[in-house]
Amino acid sequence: MTEIMPDSPTPSFTPGGRRRHRKARQSGVGLRRALVIALAVPVTSAALAGPSAFAVDKGVGTTAKDTSPSKGPDADDQQMAANLATRVLDRRLGSDVSGVVLDADSGNSLWDHNGATALMPASNVKLATSTAALTVLGPDHRFTTKVVYGDGTLTLVGGGDRTLTGADLGELASSAVAGLKAAGLTSVKVAVDDSLFPEPTLANGWNTGYYPDSVAPVRALVVDGHGVQDTSLDAGQAFARQLTAAGVTVDGAVTRATVKATDFPVARHRSAPLSDIVHTMLKTSDNNIAETLLRMTALGAGRPATFEGGTQVVRQVLSQRYGVSLDHFEMYDGSGLSRADRIPAATLADILELLTKPRHARVLGSILDGLPVSGEAGSTLGPEWGRFDDVNSKCAVGKVHAKTGTLTGAVALSGLTQGKDGKWKVFSFVENGSTANPNDIKDAMDGLAATVNGCWA
Repeated sequence: MTEIMPDSPTPSFTPGGRRRHRKARQSGVGLRRALVIALAVPVTSAALAGPSAFAVDKGVGTTAKDTSPSKGPDADDQQMAANLATRVLDRRLGSDVSGVVLDADSGNSLWDHNGATALMPASNVKLATSTAALTVLGPDHRFTTKVVYGDGTLTLVGGGDRTLTGADLGELASSAVAGLKAAGLTSVKVAVDDSLFPEPTLANGWNTGYYPDSVAPVRALVVDGHGVQDTSLDAGQAFARQLTAAGVTVDGAVTRATVKATDFPVARHRSAPLSDIVHTMLKTSDNNIAETLLRMTALGAGRPATFEGGTQVVRQVLSQRYGVSLDHFEMYDGSGLSRADRIPAATLADILELLTKPRHARVLGSILDGLPVSGEAGSTLGPEWGRFDDVNSKCAVGKVHAKTGTLTGAVALSGLTQGKDGKWKVFSFVENGSTANPNDIKDAMDGLAATVNGCWA
């Protein structure tokens, strides 16, 4: 997918100071020890590596640190803040609005409107989920789907790969058929093992209308992202059909089973790297991928693969690894569909500020690269969604990198853009409860981002 980039050259991020509400950070050695104890796994040392491909290719890398005395906001930032103070009162946004703008170089707050107020963040929760997943599992982690044989049964074993395709399943079936024929077998039973993820499959705060279309009940096995109530049996049935097409007789219906230690491995499929999966998840705001990543992050940290296990790990990673404040932070799922989720705009901005630091680029770079770009077709900020297409915001097409969030009664937009002064800004805007038309609310949100960019002066 092609990204639309700013017309002017992009200056680099430089490591800057911490915001005052962020928790004091431990030393590197102490921090790693704390996480080993808290998460039961070591945090990857890759977090200390150099800038990501995004930084190299798009000019968001390292420059010499500015050692000049700290100065207050310049004239451009003052005008931006004054414009935001007026535009955040737009009636389309309603009265329950939270917003923060930070200077990426220094981490200083340039504008704050109820920034500490916890609101329903919708899909901006995915920023927290992806940060934890990449930190615990590492950007090169891959998920494995297996087929094993025992007692006349081929069992398809789910490994938490929400990107498994019919073609991938076909390759597994081909390997299985070859093994069966080599053993002189022409018929087999088929089972699925999705025991990797325990119940419940539905999160606190999900409306019944959300599943299985907006999100499927969370299981460890799925094919082609099918939105069905039981994705595991659905995948097993697709696997059985491929076996039948290859000339193997499948006896009976597909059932659930738990693999035995004596079962013989027949085939396996490994997913793309986690960094690629996170990139896709953020571009399209894929709820199902987010929920699977939350479960796998819990497992990677030695916790039960439940909503509670996953959200506990997210909290520990944000707080203990990165020093992000969790004041008023409430998270019940990985996708942000839960209407019980509450996150302040200030916290979302703190998470995004991590992406501007070169020391985090190796691990978290795919989040920065995966943020939708204003006007980028195929992303949630594309023209097909009516984003950045009105008279006030269209000037910012190609200039805003941000995560969207949309639920009934909640719209959020959090990301990064260059200001009028050419310096990168981190922003987060969240509104709850507006009764305006959703498209009008999004237009108002896009206008706030265009204001931070400075093109809507």
